[in-house]
Amino acid sequence: MENLVEATTQKQFEDFLAKAGKCLTVVHFQAAWAPQCEQMNGVMAELAKEQAHTTFVKLEAEAVPEVSEKYEIASVPTFLFFKGGEKVDRLDGANAPELTKKVNRLAVAGSPGGVAEESTTDLNQRLKKLINAAPCMLFMKGSAQDPRCGFSRQLVGLLKTHSIQFSSFDILSDEEVRQGLKTYSNWPTYPQLYANGELVGGLDIVKELAESGELENTCPKAVTLEHRLKTLINQSPVMLFMKGNKEGARCGFSRQTLELLNDTGVDYDTFDILQDEEVRQGIKTYSNWPTYPQLYVKGELIGGLDILKELKESGDLVSVLKGES
Repeated sequence: MENLVEATTQKQFEDFLAKAGKCLTVVHFQAAWAPQCEQMNGVMAELAKEQAHTTFVKLEAEAVPEVSEKYEIASVPTFLFFKGGEKVDRLDGANAPELTKKVNRLAVAGSPGGVAEESTTDLNQRLKKLINAAPCMLFMKGSAQDPRCGFSRQLVGLLKTHSIQFSSFDILSDEEVRQGLKTYSNWPTYPQLYANGELVGGLDIVKELAESGELENTCPKAVTLEHRLKTLINQSPVMLFMKGNKEGARCGFSRQTLELLNDTGVDYDTFDILQDEEVRQGIKTYSNWPTYPQLYVKGELIGGLDILKELKESGDLVSVLKGES
């Protein structure tokens, strides 16, 4: 296939990006010794058949260190997504469903206008879902527990000082959301605070509201922990509470669970319990299940890793994930 190629030098890599122009280029930073890379090459080959306008590039991370270092490649497999020579997204790890989703969402440049409009609509629907994920939602650099810039740190401090309960989204973890939200809300900088799905503003606006005493009236009153847990559990038809996220598990049990789910091809979302101690402790009591990871389907607890292994062995895992049994 002409759109599935290999780059062995920095110049080849740059030439492939230049030739692709505004069309999507997917670069797989791989290693010959890693079996998961070979598996993902098979996924790329199938995607290359479906996406004729997209260029798929295989690149040995250790053989072209100048490129790997430039883009901070720390592990394999890692996928970078480019348009017009600029990086627009990233995926760390062997996650076939997520790779497929990102390729299908980003492969719009050079396609008929109707496809591009459809992709934009899909992104807007995703942004709307994220904005409404909690009554008070903060889009920031880093997390509430570990802000990655001074402005985000100050805004988190203001919300905590005024006892406002909020959820946050790390824009550094998703370039598509980072860029798309600027256009969606016509607000060019971060952090951004939303209340009941409506943009409140950035740090300066929140400071003014705090000084005038209006911040508590602007942001919704804190919801009960039970209501918050119920909302999180029902955030997606298949919801996994784990240590880490789809891109990187932070414990062996969570990693094995991701592998089981990824093998099914069923879409799912995750919540990193290490980022929220209240959720981490609360959901144990809420579901009467003392360990992690925990998997929920349509709001109902399925169980942990042992249960999922049993379901796979019995052949029932996919039907359970789809809510069929």
